[in-house]
Amino acid sequence: MTIQHNVSLKEFNTFGIDAKAKYFISVSNKQELIEALQLPQFSEYFVLGGGSNMLLTRDLEIPVLHINFKGKEPVFASSDFVGVEIQAGENWHEFVLWCIEKNYGGVENLSLIPGNVGTSPIQNIGAYGVELKDVFSHCTAIDIETQEEKTFTLEDCKFGYRNSIFKNEAKGKYIITSVVFKLTSSVHKLNTSYGAIQQELESNNITNPTIKDVSDAVIAIRQRKLPDPKEIGNSGSFFKNPIISKAEFDILLQKHEKVPHYVVSDTEIKVPAGWLIEQCGFKGKRFGDAGVHKNQALVLVNYDNATGAEILALSKKIQKTVLEKFHITIEAEVNVI
Repeated sequence: MTIQHNVSLKEFNTFGIDAKAKYFISVSNKQELIEALQLPQFSEYFVLGGGSNMLLTRDLEIPVLHINFKGKEPVFASSDFVGVEIQAGENWHEFVLWCIEKNYGGVENLSLIPGNVGTSPIQNIGAYGVELKDVFSHCTAIDIETQEEKTFTLEDCKFGYRNSIFKNEAKGKYIITSVVFKLTSSVHKLNTSYGAIQQELESNNITNPTIKDVSDAVIAIRQRKLPDPKEIGNSGSFFKNPIISKAEFDILLQKHEKVPHYVVSDTEIKVPAGWLIEQCGFKGKRFGDAGVHKNQALVLVNYDNATGAEILALSKKIQKTVLEKFHITIEAEVNVI
């Protein structure tokens, strides 16, 4: 473990923002993490994982603690299920591909989501009808203050839509070191009804899909809709899809008969934020080096050298316009630093 000084974080965040870290510490195991947390000259840290769900708007004066734990291994098994423990620094999509190779089912719909495994429980990542909570067993974490290890069960995590205990009462108190997933090992329960998965499968003449077929379909859909962070800086979906009351939706429907929507419950409806943003005319628009992606209005992009402040200003302009036009508040899914 070494302390580096004045390190550019451009390669450590998917937006490609060239913010600087005054101090940068990369740790690859629990002992190094505990030693870093016990350094007497530092009292607080910024914890960095895959850098996929954040927007850096400034240089960081407090030390950046990069969680770089690696490793994947089965930890329990039954006739139908397998439990796998994945270290926090593993890339999420590479983990999904590893599961496909091993014939472990449950995460195929979550293919190509950027970021690392360690940060996946924080916002309960989800896509195409599946959320992390659906395959989550438990995770281990280090208490930042005491350096003691704690296990969080499914119930402990209090998962909600893009939400968890780690974004609320446990925010900033723990560093997740590994996650254990409960996956199917024989009879897989495929989820192909959400979005365009079924259409993608049919276009490839696939009638009895495997988990790899579903993963391939999701990858193809996402690659058509979403920009590759390695080519254009972005953090995937910048905004959450708002969930509104049925009464509010009925009013919206009177003015916009073709509004896409998903029924959450008898009283709640989810409306795609991308559709709302597109209706406001932002899709494909560029404001200097900051912009809205041409294929998916939910994604804000850094075309070249946009600052985090410029992308943040664009996001606020979008939020204001959507509120004025639809009387709906859209919240940022990305953490603004």
